[in-house]
Amino acid sequence: MSRVHAGALICALVFYLEAYSGCTAANLDGIVDPNLTIRSVERHIDLQSQLTKITTRVVMENKQGKEDRVRNFLFCLDDAQSRFISYVAARVEPDKLELKVKEIKVPAHRDRVFYSVDLGNHLAARRSLTIELETVFTHELVPHPKQITQQEKQLVRYTGNVYACLPYTVTKQTTYVALPTRNLESYTKIKPVSQTGSMLAYGPYESQPPFSYEEMTVHFENNNKFLTVTRLERVLEISHWGNIAVEEHIDLLHTGALLKGSFSRYEYARESKSGQASIQSFDTILPAAASDIYYRDEIGNISTSHTRIKKDSVELNLRPRFPLFGGWKTRYTIGYNVPSYEYLFHSGDEFALEMRLLDHIFDDMVVDEMVLKIILPEGARNIKLELPYPVTRLPDSLHYTYLDVTGRPVISVTKNNLVENHIQSFRLKYTFPRLLMLQEPLMIVLALWLMFLAVIVYVRCDFSIDKDEVSESKLRIAGQCEKVLAAQDRRIATYYNLEEQLSYLKVSKDTNSFQSAIKGINQEYKAANNALNEIAQKIKGESTDVYDRIQELQKCDRYLKEIYGQLQALYLEKLIPGKISRQQFIDMETTISRKKEDCIEKINTIIKSLR
Repeated sequence: MSRVHAGALICALVFYLEAYSGCTAANLDGIVDPNLTIRSVERHIDLQSQLTKITTRVVMENKQGKEDRVRNFLFCLDDAQSRFISYVAARVEPDKLELKVKEIKVPAHRDRVFYSVDLGNHLAARRSLTIELETVFTHELVPHPKQITQQEKQLVRYTGNVYACLPYTVTKQTTYVALPTRNLESYTKIKPVSQTGSMLAYGPYESQPPFSYEEMTVHFENNNKFLTVTRLERVLEISHWGNIAVEEHIDLLHTGALLKGSFSRYEYARESKSGQASIQSFDTILPAAASDIYYRDEIGNISTSHTRIKKDSVELNLRPRFPLFGGWKTRYTIGYNVPSYEYLFHSGDEFALEMRLLDHIFDDMVVDEMVLKIILPEGARNIKLELPYPVTRLPDSLHYTYLDVTGRPVISVTKNNLVENHIQSFRLKYTFPRLLMLQEPLMIVLALWLMFLAVIVYVRCDFSIDKDEVSESKLRIAGQCEKVLAAQDRRIATYYNLEEQLSYLKVSKDTNSFQSAIKGINQEYKAANNALNEIAQKIKGESTDVYDRIQELQKCDRYLKEIYGQLQALYLEKLIPGKISRQQFIDMETTISRKKEDCIEKINTIIKSLR
């Protein structure tokens, strides 16, 4: 009796599968090409980071006997997967030629998201073709348990489909799951299945009908970075004077298992296994030409960063002020400059900017929300933005900075759920009259001219009701005193030159060159002395007190000149001819030096009174 029931059950199951297959095929008539046969499917599910990266290798065959080509290939995601999908791409093997992928709607399967791959002319009749599908999912790995202590390892759980979600019958398919470690808590055992190190292999499975589904759950250890950029604001400020300023405002959140209990800095520093799932630092890759790099937060500059210059990039190691555990977040700003000639091109008044829409923040990054702002020079118009993938264009705005009149145009776009695969370049074309580059320099020149003109007018004009003769006299005397001090400085310089010549004469014994140098020194001294006498005569009518001090200065200077004359005679008449002994020379030179120092001290006292 049991055998009869078992046989009936098998027959019913076969009938159901055939009916389901026929039903789905009927629902997809006109969309799925009946001549397309899927010979094999090989899936590689990479769970080694916080992302789920699935690479599906599909070998298909066109059984059409005529010359008709298969133009499209469909694959789909169920409702659970479609909520986490971030990136989809397809390419032909082995040339890695990119194929166009677009999302389509199938009314009969509203619970699934379908994608159509344009095969072009690659799959002719009676031919086979191998394509590679690449899909990246975010936030699909769920921490389990949701909370861990500081010492515990982080365990995550992945739930997916053992089979590829295809609207075709698949002759043979295999699924490989790559894990970060071999530490597995549990996994779904749908035979045939095997584990080799950190790799799980499901299959091969034969003759699977369309939309086959068998839930696969893998519970494993994953202590890699579960770090999410909850919001990224990327600002590009374009200057036609040779520089592009890049600034990124980044909000980070550790999306791994939440920290249970309090955090112990002592245990964290003492035990190497403490906080295995925490994040101490991460590397950001900047363009090779990046310069003037800064890294700061709300408090100020963060000095715990290191820059490594590589051949084709600049690697910046960023270390937040504190390690990040599950549920912890931080915010920081990073900025740098790049030369505009590498990214900005022009022909006449037409300019084209080519830069990355999104740049690297850390490996296997997840960006929940990105806002890109492009600040163009004032006067830019006819702006056209070409993007590598669909984004949401925000309303244009204006940005005002130094010397701006009408404001700089700001182009803003936003997109959610981004990964490293979205690091692609955009192109922005605009028109900018090159004569406008002179606007700001001319404004600076005009502003300086007006400022100096105002100063000149203010100085020249007398805004007082009555003239203050005493104040004006003091100003005139102060000006003449400055000239007196300048002339005195010239005379002092001649004394310094004379001392240098005497020192040189003492060594070289060359009296001819000394006499020649002395003539020039005396001429300079005479000119400075005459200038000072002329100034003294002008001051005589303004202030007798100042005039008397100048005369005292002249008297002291004449005495100082006589002392230098004695010193010069000592060298020329006694030292050089050898008419005096060394000790006698030293004694006489010491006596003269004392007189000279006393006289210089008196002169300095008078100079201080004139200041």
